[in-house]
Amino acid sequence: MSDTATLLDVCDALLFDLDGTVYRGGEPVPGAAEAVAWARGRGTPVRFVTNNASKAPDAVVQHLANVGVPADDGEVSTSAQAGVRLLADRLPAGASALVVGTEALADQVAAAGLKPVRTADDSVAGVVQGHSPDTAWPVLAEACLAIRAGAVWVACNEDATLPAERGLLPGNGAMVAALRAATGAAPLVAGKPETPLLRLAADSAGSTRPLVVGDRLDTDIAGAVAAGMASLAVLTGVVTPAALLTAGPAERPGYLAADLAALDEPADRVAVGAQEPWHIDNGGDALTVTAAARTEHADPVALLRGLCDAAWRTGTTAVRSGDATARTALAELGLG
Repeated sequence: MSDTATLLDVCDALLFDLDGTVYRGGEPVPGAAEAVAWARGRGTPVRFVTNNASKAPDAVVQHLANVGVPADDGEVSTSAQAGVRLLADRLPAGASALVVGTEALADQVAAAGLKPVRTADDSVAGVVQGHSPDTAWPVLAEACLAIRAGAVWVACNEDATLPAERGLLPGNGAMVAALRAATGAAPLVAGKPETPLLRLAADSAGSTRPLVVGDRLDTDIAGAVAAGMASLAVLTGVVTPAALLTAGPAERPGYLAADLAALDEPADRVAVGAQEPWHIDNGGDALTVTAAARTEHADPVALLRGLCDAAWRTGTTAVRSGDATARTALAELGLG
């Protein structure tokens, strides 16, 4: 890889997480639309990859349009699609599958050649479970009966919480946990951080070298690591510098950036590793940061890449400044 090769030069498709990466709720992430448009202009296929199993691809497309990112249905990969594929691969065509989720999920089941049902009986061969605000005890009871009778159980994702305007609400994983407790069984899981959803997205783009882009270590980055895919973590959503420093091997991105503008930067510069003008010394109890002489201000995200490299190699995660420039940068990162 040359010094001038950008992130787009080292991948053949971009697999974007949505909330926290491309938009935040109903608001666009600044610069995201431009970055996606630039990638398309370079001929790089893009896929929008979401653990949300409650919306059909066309609904995701509409939401993307509302935040200034045009897309088509074929560019959207959902955990509902991946979950239904998992189930369809294990059942004969026309088999009955009990749906715990929205009508959009039931439509995916029908499109896969299975028969969506809502009531458990002897004909039910599988259960597919995705988030729906209407999931209640009677719905879980039907799934419980089917799973206990031996139906193949697939969970679209196991996200325990769902972000909303009022705060974190129970997600699909909370409902999955209820069925785990009631049945003693464990589902096959399609969504991130498991690999089926990311592999579905990569396959749909004909990609062998995808770059997973996301803001969550426990889903986006962990999924990429598990799938053997390169990953870029952006600081526009959930992940914090402190969380990055303490990330375990299964949640460590290869690339790190403030936002999606990094797609146009040299890949070597965006990679986690030592970067000028920062010097990081491991004193055992803390990583001491200093800047090169006569440096008054330097990129704090470049410092974070170097800190992650040092912390992951040494296991030392405490940091301290060795000069005023480092003190300012660490404060910007929330590590002061």
